Order: sequence, then C-alpha cells, then structure tokens
Amino acid sequence: MKGIGLFSAILFLASASGLYAQPGVFAVREQDSTGTKMLTMEEAVLGYGLYPEDMETVWRPDSDVLSRFENGCLIAADPVSGSEEEIISGAELARITGQENPVFVCWISRNLAAFSAGNETFITDVENGRMEGRFALPENAAHLTFNPAGFHPYTIGNSLYFTDNYGNSYPIAVSQDRNIVYGQAVSRMEFGITGGIFLSGSGKKTAFYRKDESAVGTFPLLDINTRTGTGYEIKYPMAGMASENVRVGIFDFSSGTTVYLDCSEFGYDQYLTGISWSPDEKHILVQVLDRSQKHLRLNIYDAVTGNFVKTVLTEDNDRFVEPQDPVFFLKGSNDEFIYRTDNRDGYKSLYLCDFSGSVKRLVNADADVSYVGNDGRRVFYTSAEVSPVENHLFSVDIKSGKVRRLTFATGWHTVSLSPGCRYFTDSYSSLCVPGVTDFCSTDGRERVNLLTAPNPVDGYRYCEISLGTVKSADGKYDNYYKMIKPLDFDPSKKYPVIVYVYGGPHSQLVRNTWLAEVWRWEMYMAQQGYIVYIQDNRGTQNRGADFEKAIYGCCGREETADQMKGIEMLCGLDYVDKDRIGLHGWSYGGFMTISLVTGYPDVFKAAVAGGPVIDWKWYEVMYGERYMGSPVTNPEGYAAASLMGKSENLKCRLLICQGGIDDTVLPEHSLSFVRECVVNHVPVDYFIYPCARHNVRGSDRIHLMDKVTRYFEDFL
Repeated sequence: MKGIGLFSAILFLASASGLYAQPGVFAVREQDSTGTKMLTMEEAVLGYGLYPEDMETVWRPDSDVLSRFENGCLIAADPVSGSEEEIISGAELARITGQENPVFVCWISRNLAAFSAGNETFITDVENGRMEGRFALPENAAHLTFNPAGFHPYTIGNSLYFTDNYGNSYPIAVSQDRNIVYGQAVSRMEFGITGGIFLSGSGKKTAFYRKDESAVGTFPLLDINTRTGTGYEIKYPMAGMASENVRVGIFDFSSGTTVYLDCSEFGYDQYLTGISWSPDEKHILVQVLDRSQKHLRLNIYDAVTGNFVKTVLTEDNDRFVEPQDPVFFLKGSNDEFIYRTDNRDGYKSLYLCDFSGSVKRLVNADADVSYVGNDGRRVFYTSAEVSPVENHLFSVDIKSGKVRRLTFATGWHTVSLSPGCRYFTDSYSSLCVPGVTDFCSTDGRERVNLLTAPNPVDGYRYCEISLGTVKSADGKYDNYYKMIKPLDFDPSKKYPVIVYVYGGPHSQLVRNTWLAEVWRWEMYMAQQGYIVYIQDNRGTQNRGADFEKAIYGCCGREETADQMKGIEMLCGLDYVDKDRIGLHGWSYGGFMTISLVTGYPDVFKAAVAGGPVIDWKWYEVMYGERYMGSPVTNPEGYAAASLMGKSENLKCRLLICQGGIDDTVLPEHSLSFVRECVVNHVPVDYFIYPCARHNVRGSDRIHLMDKVTRYFEDFL
C-alpha cells in the first residue's frame, strides 16, 4: 500500500477566480506550465501510461473480506488494522494445479476460486487447498459462466452446453437452425441486457434466452480478405419491420429437463428483460415490454412449470418505458424486492415492492439513483442529487426512511460494496484529483486510504480545462459543458473551435472527474491551438425523465437546439473566431454532426461525421422505435429527423468516415447520403475503413484520428 501526494492543482469557483468572461463556469483546472512533453498522435489515440493508477481488488463472496491477486498469491487484506495474509500462496497454487503461474480468474463462492493456465481452467478450494475441478473448453467456446454447483454453462456457435468440473460436456439446447440462438444476449443488448445465461442462486438450475430470428431481414456486408471477396449477410431488424422472437427457458442440471416460461403477455412483438430468480428459486421474475415500448408488465412465473403466476406491477408511458435493471431481492426475503424506474416520480428511483403488488418509494431525492446493495435493513445507492456531474453513495433505512450520505469529497465516486454491507471501497476523482481509493465502513467510523494516484500526465503540457453550464434551448435546464483552452492561451487572440458532439441517449460526456474525462485527442487538438468544446444536451442521461425523454418522436431536434445554445455562448467570447468553428462526432454524434451542419449551414466551416445515422428507418427496432416510435405511426417525425433531402443545405467542408463492415450503423446510411450529394452536385468527402466495424480500433484508429486532425488543419 502506498499514499502519494496529490497533483498540486487548484479547483476554482468561477465567482472567485475572475478568469472567465463566459457565465456558468464553476470549476477550472489551470494549464500545466511545468511540463514540456506534447502528446503524440499515438498517445492521443491509445493513451499508453496516461491513465491514473488504480486498485485491483475484489470482495470475497459472502464475506466482508477484501482480496487481491498479487505476485501469484491470493491475498486477504484488512485495511483497518493494516494486516494482510495469504489466502493461498503461489507455491500452493502451483502444487494444486501442476502449473507454474496460474492466473486468478474470479471467485465462484466463498471457498472456490477459478484460475487459468494456458487453455485450462482450475477450480480450487482455497480453504482446504485442493483442486475441485479442471477442464479445457473447445477453442470456439464462449460465454462461460462459473457455477458454484459445478455445472458451468457456455456456448458454441448458436448452441448452449455445460461442462462439469472434470471436463465432461453436455448439451442444454442445441440449435439446428442458423436463425435459432441459445444462451446469448438478445434485443441487440438493449434494455440492460448483457448476457443470455442466468444461474439460480444455488446453481442447480439456469435460465437462458432463446432467440428466433427467422422473420428478421438481412443486410449484406463484404469481407475483402479473400481472393475474390466474400459477401455475407447479417440479421438486422430495422424499425417498422419484423423483429426477433425471444423466449426464456429453464434448465435443471440434475434432471436434464427444460421448461419454457409462458411469456405471452404481448404476443410475438415483445421484449423480455430483467430476468431475476427469487432467493428460494421457486419463481422467476421477468419484465415484459410490448413492441411500442410504452407498456411494461413485471410478471412472476413458476420456476418448475414455467406457468404464469401473476403480474406484480405495470408501467405505462406515452413516450417510452425503458427497463434497465433486474429486481434486487431484500436480504432475508423471498417476496420483497427493490425495483428501479423513472416512470413514477420523474427520476430513476428505487421502490420497495412485494409479490402482493405493494409499491413504496424508497428514495425521495429529485435525482436519478442507482442501486448498489442491501443488508435487509438498509439500501445503498448512488445518486446525482449533489450535482448531476458528481456521483455519491448514500444509504436509506428501510423502516425509518432516514438517509445517510457516505461519500463527501468533491467528484465522481465509484463504489464497491462488500457482500455483508459492512464496508465499501470508494474510488473517486475530480477535475484536479487523479484518483483516490479508500476503504470505508458503512457506519461512517472507518476510512483508510488504499491508494492516492500520482498525476499520470506529469511532465506533459496539458491545457486549461473548465467546467460550466449553459441554458437549454427551452430555458428549463442547465446543460453542462467542458472546454479546453489552447496551449499558452492568450485572451487577446482569436482561436478556431472544435466542437465534439455525441448528444445521444445513455451518454454523459461531462462529469467532474480527473481532467473531466477529456479524450486525449481533444487535449492533443488543444495543444495544436484549438479551443475544444464538449456539451451534454437534453436526451442524455442522469437528469430525470423529462430531460431524457424530451427527444421522443423527433431525434435531433431538441439536441441540436441545445448544442446551438452552447455555440452561441462560444461565439460571444472575444477569443473565439466564430468564422472557424468545426464539428466532429461518431455514431449518434455523426448524426448530430450532419444534423447541425445542414440545419445551421452558416455556422460551421468544417466537420467530420463518423458512422452516422442518416435515416432512423434504417436503424434497429429496439433503439430506434423507443425514441422515434414506428415509421407507420410517426411518419412526420421520421421525415423531420431524416438527413435525406438535406444535403443541398450543406455549405461547409464535410468528411464522412465509415467502417466497411459496420453492423451497428449500416453502411447504407452514409452511402445513401453520399449518393444524394452526388445527384445534387454537393461536394462531400468520404473515407471507408474496409475491415472496421462500428468503432474503428487499433492501428486503424490512429489512421482515422490522424485523418480527422489533418482535415481540420486543412479546412479550419
């Protein structure tokens, strides 16, 4: 353990600093005038060594013991006393596994841990010092899920299997049809879905997704790596068209039998998410959402027969209902649980519910909150109630409703609560603080520093960063922004501006974290002499339902209006060259970029849009219909949001970049816009990354960002 002095920078309040003409500035990190090094393009893109040091610790299951794997040993630490002890030594691990350097993978239960060496996995009882299992999965296996009962599910292709501890594999559900997929994430990973395997608490059973894509249309992509090129088709359910059919199965490992839940609430067109086992494993709860995403039913099913038992609660909204979490059962109860929604009180809040249908709000703060854990008496949660750009941990007493704040340092706190809820690790940073990790007790009596990270960019000439707010276009909200001033900033000069934009749902680009989480390429551009500006707008997260759902029915309208308020503020600053404003964004940000340059053509001089959505009818069902409705029921909204028909408004230089095998925003989008530019004799630049998907990565990304940089150098 080490404690290193914090980087010596000062957090200013705008009212006290007197440094800024623009209103709304509330925090500033000054330019580092002591450094000499400038970022290279490779550093700007890949960022070697430029992240703050972090702690790699994990709680031991069913305990309040903090553990870490270090120098081949699994170690338990007691930060309060400062003592440490080996849970199992490297020499003991080598003896048990027969391997010299096995690597810790994860805890499976209080006593069982998984280690790996080569292609083998070793299940080890760390208390008794013996190996409980050893297996190697086929090379093409995926989605391995460790099970304390010794039956470990995994997938191969579209089929679902499990292996016992000794490497004997058995089928759970085998697909004979390329359209049928078992045990994998569904609904294109919307609705909080991250996987397709859901073990019961004891591990004796598992639930799993079954996806049928028979009715889903296909889209062709081209693999250029073969002699003559190989075309292949992907399943892609577009807005207004047929979607996938999803079911939930339950497999009993001991009997080898499967039943399917009777989830027929909304027929074929529905979504199933939030799969949750009751602690006694008698029931499974599923959040059933209709195709329009306006009506949700939280249903209970019999885990033995799969039969529908009852609907516990319902959610209905004229815009959309968006489930993001499973339910979390109250410790010690089989029928009381915690449920999160923004549909009842205007903010993502926590509610205590039970099987009888009772619903009671637990958190009364007018802010979005996230569940962390509970011990049966208290519920722990993080909240934006201090500030939307900060995240803090609180607890609420279930009986009395008394709330206690547990983190106090300015900034964004990421917490990990121990299984017993007695302790938590608190990792936080702020604009001027690279990173601190503390070990804390939930009663507030103990706080021990585990790590104070040194400044990872010490020696670099980093530019001044400020955080501030600007009013939304409707005047109701303060939208947060971050701005980087150029190196050796001189307020008597005028500088070009690059606005980086995303602006879409589930995003928050402005937070009070180390260097405001400035993307290193943005700092690179500031070092080259640009002002860089990034702003959140209505439609982004962590500001309540009205703020987030303001975009419903016409994506791009409210978002661009809000972004223009920020640009108006910039144009009012004496040191901004309002004739040299550039714009860059990717994905939703690519859509925003082209929406802005065609909607406000006299404002921008150069822009780069990556992987842009051009018309929402070509985007996927789950995401597109949530925010836009159906093309059948909302043709006016789709027409207004479409960028087709707007190319003739384009006046600035525009570069569009696209992954050649992008399976998220299909190449159809950008190619269609380019074709329209050609037909209308509108100049446009276009660049394909032939082997890249939606997010261009690795060495291709260095090439991409170098190209973006050169484009602004040439035309801005």
